[in-house]
Amino acid sequence: MKASSQLNILVIEDNPAIASNIADYFDMQGHNLDFAYTGEQGCELALTQYFDCIILDIMLPDIEGLEVCQRLRLQADRHIPIIMLTARDTLDDKLAGFAQGADDYLTKPFSLEELAARVSALTCRLNPTSAARTLSVGDADKQVTLNYQNQTVTRGETALVLPPILFNILKILMESYPRAVSKSELVERIWGEEGTDSDSLRSHIYQLRKAVDKPFPTTIIKTIHSVGLVLDL
Repeated sequence: MKASSQLNILVIEDNPAIASNIADYFDMQGHNLDFAYTGEQGCELALTQYFDCIILDIMLPDIEGLEVCQRLRLQADRHIPIIMLTARDTLDDKLAGFAQGADDYLTKPFSLEELAARVSALTCRLNPTSAARTLSVGDADKQVTLNYQNQTVTRGETALVLPPILFNILKILMESYPRAVSKSELVERIWGEEGTDSDSLRSHIYQLRKAVDKPFPTTIIKTIHSVGLVLDL
């Protein structure tokens, strides 16, 4: 059995020197690492093996890391924390990464200590080794806890009753926090190619707000105009 602090990390990076430096540093911390040097290889590994976190370079020799991230968000059966690595440091580049589902973004050159801290922060939010497999975000009365195994949700000390679609919408918002999730991404991840109309999605979001926000003095589901939904915690 692995120690609670030991992580399985996939590094998708085509620069051997960078991959080697990451390997040396994380090996010393007792983590298990696997490597992919192309986007296609990275997708195959991520979708067939278990990883606690993925460190993903944007510039890859076959397909860009942005497409890799998008594929994983649409095809993976669980949310895998993804940290983007890139030399692109403009705001538009960062927003593009977040739009494809990245959880965090680190520009090159970077400190290995900072990369390790970001990996730790992301993986602590979702503890896949716990028997209950829960995800918690927020503090005090705004804290929301989702139990993957039992498909239950609590806000603070209050249990919430959510049907499957509302549960999945909230799960996506929690797994993506603090990133905003577009309505098109919600449709793709919940209904797939079949999709759904805007009125149906609007109705589900309204019902989710009634369950998660209405009984409480503060609201946590926020709409950002022209961007999407985000948890305000």
